[in-house]
Amino acid sequence: MTSQTPRIAGLLAAVGLVLSGCSAEPTSVEAGGAGNAPAATVSTPTRTGTPDLEVDVVASGLADVWDMGFLPDGRMLISERSGRLSLLSGTGPGAAVTPVRAELGDVYARGEGGLMGLALHPDFAQSRKFVTCSTHAEAGTPTDIRLVTWTLSADGTSATRVKDPLLGGLPINPSGRHSGCRPTFAADGALLVGAGDTARGTLPQDLTSLGGKVLRLDAATGGPAPGNPYADAANPAQRLVHDYGHRNVQGVAVQPGTGKAYSAEHGPSTDDEVNLLRPGANYGWDPGQGGTVGGYDESVPMTDLTRFPDATKAAWSSGSPVEAVSGAAFLSGPQWGALDGVLAVGALRGQKLMLMTLGADGAVASVSVPQPLDGTFGRLRAVRLAPDGTLFVSTSNGTDDKILRVSPA
Repeated sequence: MTSQTPRIAGLLAAVGLVLSGCSAEPTSVEAGGAGNAPAATVSTPTRTGTPDLEVDVVASGLADVWDMGFLPDGRMLISERSGRLSLLSGTGPGAAVTPVRAELGDVYARGEGGLMGLALHPDFAQSRKFVTCSTHAEAGTPTDIRLVTWTLSADGTSATRVKDPLLGGLPINPSGRHSGCRPTFAADGALLVGAGDTARGTLPQDLTSLGGKVLRLDAATGGPAPGNPYADAANPAQRLVHDYGHRNVQGVAVQPGTGKAYSAEHGPSTDDEVNLLRPGANYGWDPGQGGTVGGYDESVPMTDLTRFPDATKAAWSSGSPVEAVSGAAFLSGPQWGALDGVLAVGALRGQKLMLMTLGADGAVASVSVPQPLDGTFGRLRAVRLAPDGTLFVSTSNGTDDKILRVSPA
């Protein structure tokens, strides 16, 4: 592995508000809870004490790094879409990358599908458990997208499946289109999973389908987590649904201190969205138009308030062109100064990291882009906060991909 260590300071220049379509009026809730918030007011808050940023290349020579998890001993577990797990020796520049032996022959890597998100269990230090989400194939034929629970060996050299699947049956598109799939643990221990609609028009509004949803699972059983909004539904799939009406959820982030969960998802030709997630809420994506049109009509609004007047409006939408938003994480800790509490969202097409300031109502009030992460490294995929409060971002260019460490200078 080669290592680069560019130190970039004094470069947090705001690029203006990216707030087209941002007259959001989300209801503020925790995953599994409920509450109300006033309508959002878009404003440009005064930013003082903003720290300079330092960006270091931790590792390179990778390919489509989809997700990252942080071990208690300081090492890092990563997934690559082609079907590889690897362990980094640390989180500083020059970390050694060692393959993790794991049975991943069933991973079907095509298009937007393959080995995707991963999340370490909150009790990983004792259990060594983690969860992955991947496209599953049998005899070379893709069958579904599924979550699998693993244990990582004490030395980190191998991983063994212990619940396979934790949850199966998420819909699939053989091309890999709109596969999701980002698992993240909520503050209450429930597993939140952003699931794509697999480019099938009727799925986002179909509560008996797992596609186009954010699911909320019991991480031990794969069943519905306590308090799910459809816990008493006759259909087993519906019991897992936390909210619906999504297109292709790429990031799920939980706000420290409040437990509120936000998603980042791709729009069609306009309006990527960041959404404040409410139990049972409809986010208004309906490319099947209630079954009245065939195929996948992407000319409809991301949040179709004509069809669904009560749909939850986005906390932020990109307008046009879309950024192809990806992973998301909240910055947290006094070292971030004025950026403490800001939502960091990566962009694939936009090739940038967006820093979103939230208002008291939960809507995005302003967006800035730090210059060192504005087109410098190409497509940005995973965005995760380490336990020490340092931000890590992965690139997803297909060749010589990198893991970046972002911290105040």
